[in-house]
Amino acid sequence: MFKLVTWNIQSGRSPDGKTDLDRIIACLDRFCSFDMLCVQEVSSGYTADAEDQFAMLRERLPGYTGFEAIACDTAAADAADAARRRFGMMVFSRHPVLQALRHSLPWPSEPEVMSMPRTALELTVAAPGGPLRVVAMHLEYFSQRQRMAQVERLRDLHREASLHAANPPAPGRGPFAMPPRAMPALLAGDFNMLPGSPEHQRLLAPFGDGVHPWRDCWQLAQPGRRHAPTVGLHDASPEACAPFTFDYVFASADLAERVRRVRVDASEQGSDHQALLVELDWDA
Repeated sequence: MFKLVTWNIQSGRSPDGKTDLDRIIACLDRFCSFDMLCVQEVSSGYTADAEDQFAMLRERLPGYTGFEAIACDTAAADAADAARRRFGMMVFSRHPVLQALRHSLPWPSEPEVMSMPRTALELTVAAPGGPLRVVAMHLEYFSQRQRMAQVERLRDLHREASLHAANPPAPGRGPFAMPPRAMPALLAGDFNMLPGSPEHQRLLAPFGDGVHPWRDCWQLAQPGRRHAPTVGLHDASPEACAPFTFDYVFASADLAERVRRVRVDASEQGSDHQALLVELDWDA
């Protein structure tokens, strides 16, 4: 069974406000073993002690190869400090990664709201059942207009990759000798959208060109059941709202019958988001 976990770790910050990456790793160890891990909101220089969490996560996950996609790369606030501040996400794989592609997502100007750059990280993995394309991302929170533009870009990228998989480029040498992009695909991360929202519906909309549409893994594994919440399960503040779902894994339709299980880690440890596990029948 191929197991993928996605989790917005919020820079290692737990609901009590403390930052502790070791607690994040302990939560993962308790939750499940996994083939791939997609984590969002990884920080270098933004926490109180300016720790490099990209390096720290690599150290804490032996046996995995880590890939990063930086969304924010800025000079330190203190002009005398030569270090840079970086913020983004990482994907860790137990299996060989044949290709890594980093995509900038749209960031339309919208001066009335806070926003930040967003990225998607696409990996083609030599999984036991064959090549698998895994796309990790983290969409805008404050702006629905920006978020919808990013959904459209994700759809464009899926169409592009699918057509490349069906019709590979002519062979070449050096950097032109690119490994093929895989047709079967998973899309995972913090989408900052609710189930059934316009963004959610648009992401699931059909394609032309013979491209397999995205399917929501929760709906595949548990049809007819409401999505389990992934945010705010343990928020005891007076202004807290009811828990809700922002985190998903989507599978291309050619993988739909191979999705076996989807589970949310409901423990009180870790960040304000909950880790989400998808199990896929993708063995040799």
